[in-house]
Amino acid sequence: METCTFHSAWITSDGQVSGEGAFTEIFPWWSFTKTALAVAVLKLVEKGSLQLDAPLSGKPYTLRQLLLHVAGVPDYGTLAAYHEAVARGEDAWPRERLLREAQAGQPAFPPGTDFLYSNIGYMFVNDIIASATGLSTAAALETLVLAPLSLASVRFAATRADLVSAFWPALRLYDPAWVYHGLLIGSPVDAARLLSAALTGSFLERPSLAAMFNPRIKLSGPGTSGLPRTERGYALGLMLGTEEPVGRVAGHSGGGPVGSSAVYHYPDLPRPVTVATFTLIDPPAGENEARRIALACQ
Repeated sequence: METCTFHSAWITSDGQVSGEGAFTEIFPWWSFTKTALAVAVLKLVEKGSLQLDAPLSGKPYTLRQLLLHVAGVPDYGTLAAYHEAVARGEDAWPRERLLREAQAGQPAFPPGTDFLYSNIGYMFVNDIIASATGLSTAAALETLVLAPLSLASVRFAATRADLVSAFWPALRLYDPAWVYHGLLIGSPVDAARLLSAALTGSFLERPSLAAMFNPRIKLSGPGTSGLPRTERGYALGLMLGTEEPVGRVAGHSGGGPVGSSAVYHYPDLPRPVTVATFTLIDPPAGENEARRIALACQ
């Protein structure tokens, strides 16, 4: 039985690592996986294996546009049939059916002219990483990101059997193949370590870190978290915001049929901190909890 609402870990700028709840257990990272994919892309850019703005063969958009959700690629998140199939506990659709159901062959808009959050777009990013490395998604992420950062708890979940060790029992009935861009699972501690290393350490070269944020997409409105955000945006695999009194926020939220994730870095606080929190409540609750922890660390 769930005895704690939130399971969180945080890393302060002086290297102190702390946690609450089951912060060393295994949780689904949901769309924080997009951040890991973006970091993997930037490592390949550093190696000269990929270019962010080069035309993609046979496509009207670039890799950067995919990462920014401005490529015009449709998504499956609004499909009632998708949600109904997940709720029934069915196996994930074959890729061909997904693309057909989402009408992925019909662009939502010309690339670069609008913003549409697209899981399918990140599935295509996954394809590009595989093509550049000759590896599976699991092997590419392990080689490029997980092993170099010693994130021992983290692994790629491809089948129900991969979720046997998950903290939430209900997750073990879910087919992770429904997350078509791939689903990483791991501890809150390792989620915080990944984001902290990507944004504050030397893991990414300075040009890569600059590329991650430039150009970024500005979004209108306060979003859904209820936080006092005066600015919202999206960078390469990162949700951005500005909030009072914490200042800038960079990271990613995510959610699925079981639980949600919120992993964010707060660089403007007197004691900068990176927080990862997982909960059975919807993502806005995790974002609020991450903010609470960040302020409590000061």
